[in-house]
Amino acid sequence: MMPESNLKKYVDLHIHTKFSDGSSTLSEIMDAAAAKGLAAISITDHDCMDAYPQALEMGEAMGIEVIPGVELSSEIQGIDVHVLGYYVDFNNPVLVEKLREMKEARYVRAQKIVKNLNKLGIDLRFDTVLTIAGEGAIGRPHIASAMLKEEFISTFREAFDKYIGYDSPAYVEKLKMSPKEIFDLIKYAGGIPVLAHPGVTNVDERIQSFIRDGLQGIEAGHTEHSDAETKYYLNMCRKNNIAFTGGSDFHSPTHRKFELGHPRIPYVAVESLKEILNNNV
Repeated sequence: MMPESNLKKYVDLHIHTKFSDGSSTLSEIMDAAAAKGLAAISITDHDCMDAYPQALEMGEAMGIEVIPGVELSSEIQGIDVHVLGYYVDFNNPVLVEKLREMKEARYVRAQKIVKNLNKLGIDLRFDTVLTIAGEGAIGRPHIASAMLKEEFISTFREAFDKYIGYDSPAYVEKLKMSPKEIFDLIKYAGGIPVLAHPGVTNVDERIQSFIRDGLQGIEAGHTEHSDAETKYYLNMCRKNNIAFTGGSDFHSPTHRKFELGHPRIPYVAVESLKEILNNNV
């Protein structure tokens, strides 16, 4: 039974920073988490763990529990499947090399997307994309922001709807890995693989096969999940004896995401991860 004090604690286990496609620095995220009184957070940048170990050091100094995390992309039969990894050893050499490969693939992919845009008559400069991305792993949101900055579009969403979204004229496929490959990679690095926002990616019919392949949790609470969906995934986690997590998926106020710390995810989500972690030992 969880201590009474933990029942009043809240967490956000899905946050992005400037190290990938978020708009906030690590310091800004940590300050916001402290201001909201969050007991625990996880920085889960796309294909990147550059926030660590600094995030751990800052969390310790500020009294916030920081869980090493990452969000990796996979694909199965044309369906994009995102997987969160928690308690991952960010120094694991196999993981480090794979993240390096993914970051390089993102760079090449971004170049190809910009070239496709140029062929469509949109004279976007790749240097603008690089300036916006900074040291982070380049993603399509950086390209959308660059297009907005250079006034080729009037809204951020327009970039995806007209040019760089799936099946759009400038779209380029990302580096492909199967969900099982992602599960195995996360577990090899000592982590727990958790299916990200299943209500968004519509992969419910595949979840049982994912569990057989090594999935150990589901992100039940998410900005874009309804209350009914959250309850559905919580029940699925309980029935399969796997972890349940949740988070805001915060990127920036202009990225269709809500504010940090919402929805309100109780600390019991962290407890469920720790139970799986103990069983993995």
